[in-house]
Amino acid sequence: MQGNDEEHIDQDNALRTIGFVLHDVGRLMRKRFEQQAAHLGFTRSQWLVLLHLAKNEGIHQAGLAEILEIEPISLVRILDKLEGRGLIERRQHPTDRRLWLLFLDPKAHSSLEPLHAIGEATRSEALVGLSDTDRAAMLRMLGTVKTNLVEACARPVARKKAG
Repeated sequence: MQGNDEEHIDQDNALRTIGFVLHDVGRLMRKRFEQQAAHLGFTRSQWLVLLHLAKNEGIHQAGLAEILEIEPISLVRILDKLEGRGLIERRQHPTDRRLWLLFLDPKAHSSLEPLHAIGEATRSEALVGLSDTDRAAMLRMLGTVKTNLVEACARPVARKKAG
């Protein structure tokens, strides 16, 4: 019976610390990606911008910031660096002078392939020792957690009145 009590305590502890573990895993994956991509002169944030821009060419800056879930000013800094390297192009919207549309420069496409390879290598290192079944189960469970949180964030917060 004691084994069940210890298992219950471990599960409770895991539930209390899941946010910390997920944060640490994300931080370490970003760190490892940046270690491997440093020789190419890219940060993970720059790669994500290029990756999402490749899928959404012609998007305006605010739309891309929303997809990336970052503040527009943070995106502007990344875009400035990428534009300085000749990897992206900003074009004024044809009918709304306040909007800038974003496009990849043709040479940016050649930068994406090695960055994809580094991303895959980083994921492979992180998942060493997990079977394909375990990987699929983990993705399914994390997908459920994400869905739960997206739905929870869409609901108003129920606050208890102070007694």
